[in-house]
Amino acid sequence: MSLSLTAAPTQSVSLRRIGWNLLTWGAALLWIFPILVATWVAIHPAADQGGFSLFAPLTAQNFINAWHAAPFGRYFLNTISLVLLIVFFQLILATMAAYALVRFRLKGAGILFALVLLQLMISPDVLILNNYQTIGALGLRDTLLGIALPYFASAFAIFLLRQTFKSIPLVLEEAAIVEGASRFYILRRIYIPLAKPVYIAFALVSISFHWNDFLWPLVITDSVNVRPLTVGLQLFSAPEQGVQWALIGAATLMTSVPLLVLFLVFQRQFVQSFMRAGIR
Repeated sequence: MSLSLTAAPTQSVSLRRIGWNLLTWGAALLWIFPILVATWVAIHPAADQGGFSLFAPLTAQNFINAWHAAPFGRYFLNTISLVLLIVFFQLILATMAAYALVRFRLKGAGILFALVLLQLMISPDVLILNNYQTIGALGLRDTLLGIALPYFASAFAIFLLRQTFKSIPLVLEEAAIVEGASRFYILRRIYIPLAKPVYIAFALVSISFHWNDFLWPLVITDSVNVRPLTVGLQLFSAPEQGVQWALIGAATLMTSVPLLVLFLVFQRQFVQSFMRAGIR
């Protein structure tokens, strides 16, 4: 009798685990399905895309045609320069702001931090008109600096680093001050190394967001010289040229693969950093 009573809960737990595994795999397949479709379209000739066949001929010509159909070299260079510029200033400004909020006795520090958090509740698309007028007044339209400037201050980065800096024992800083260390030295030798996982995680999130950003670069750019990849991709869906699915699939893969590789390389640091910092 006892064996049957203990076997029933175990069987229930096993069935529940199988159900969750099936649900997880289903969600994963649903997420990866667009990538599989883009891959299928990109590696098959346009004439063989009327149906699905495992024995359809494979080709890399779509990637070659997509690369030559638009100045992808310039697009990649613009996008990489833009992303690195934004992430560089975001990390510098967020580091200084987070350290000041944690270690300096500022009047109204709580109000300042609340205003920083308020930025997280405002969609960047709402500020496009004001940002466009400001960038135009500064004479930075159709420049990489004009695209990047509105993103230099990141409330999300300030929040993550503030939570991480608060967890660092104050005794480490006091001991360094006794030894004659300056604030900049303390920040560079104590706080930044201990917050390295958070820097990696935020950098990955920021790179992914700005690599895929479309609306603001589309509004503020006019020429190919500063156009990023996302804006350049619209060339393949221009109505006057017709929708070229083979080129769209190949171009989409070329723009997505760098992000996918970056995430796979830093996957462990990405997950661990948010588990450590995001819960605090």
